Amino acid sequence: MMVRPRWIAALLLALAIAGAFAALGQWQLARAISSGEVIERTTETVQPLTDTVSPDGPPAKVAEGQMIETNGSFVAGDEQIISGRHNGGESGFWVVSHFVTEEGVSIAVARGWTADADQAAAVRERLATQMSILSLQPLTGRFLSSEAPALPDEDADPHTMTTVSTAALINLWANWSDQSVYQGYIVDTVAPDGLTVIDSPEPEVEVPLNWLNIFYALEWVVFAGFAVFLWYRLVRDAWERETEEAEVAAAAAAEGAAGTPDEAAGAAGGTDRSHANAP
Repeated sequence: MMVRPRWIAALLLALAIAGAFAALGQWQLARAISSGEVIERTTETVQPLTDTVSPDGPPAKVAEGQMIETNGSFVAGDEQIISGRHNGGESGFWVVSHFVTEEGVSIAVARGWTADADQAAAVRERLATQMSILSLQPLTGRFLSSEAPALPDEDADPHTMTTVSTAALINLWANWSDQSVYQGYIVDTVAPDGLTVIDSPEPEVEVPLNWLNIFYALEWVVFAGFAVFLWYRLVRDAWERETEEAEVAAAAAAEGAAGTPDEAAGAAGGTDRSHANAP
């Protein structure tokens, strides 16, 4: 049955369809792989801040974790303490300052870490005094995107900050009104006296799998197999139908052959009786 021209042609059609489905599956798999490719970034090579990110807008993904350098000055009195920050596995506090680049763009700078809240407050007060006399200076650190603002715990000071949020900080900076600002902050590579340098390791590159494309690829493989299976099912149905028809024809022929001798014998007996009754 399978080698008949009709079914060979049907098989070629099924294989062509299966090949098309397999090609679509390969295309979907290629998309899943390409979307998960690692983009090599030289985050540890210090780049100018102005070449890495633009102000007044969300930073590009490639800017996340990039080591940058810029020049500018700190704004006196705009220091904030950020609580709940971990350094080497220990929880503590960051002192975050307001920095203005030589281009006149504001950005937050995480100066250093301490485990003692009183120490953080003392450093903040001292930095406010010292920075009031500082002029243009270089700054090198790791750029990180702004964090979302968060409400403090119910039993905590309502003015406590737990995230480095540009949106929240600009509302606390004195004499700031609609100037350009970077939507992120810099983790300084050096720390002032009384603070510890903040741990800022090289960012790990995660490669997410595109499970949707993988699922589509598997679907096309199933469709390709179904095309061949459908051909097999049609051939089997045709074979079963012909077999059944042949069996029915054979049974009918057998019944016809079995009835022929009886009819002949009956006809012969009738003839003999007619001769016996003749005068």
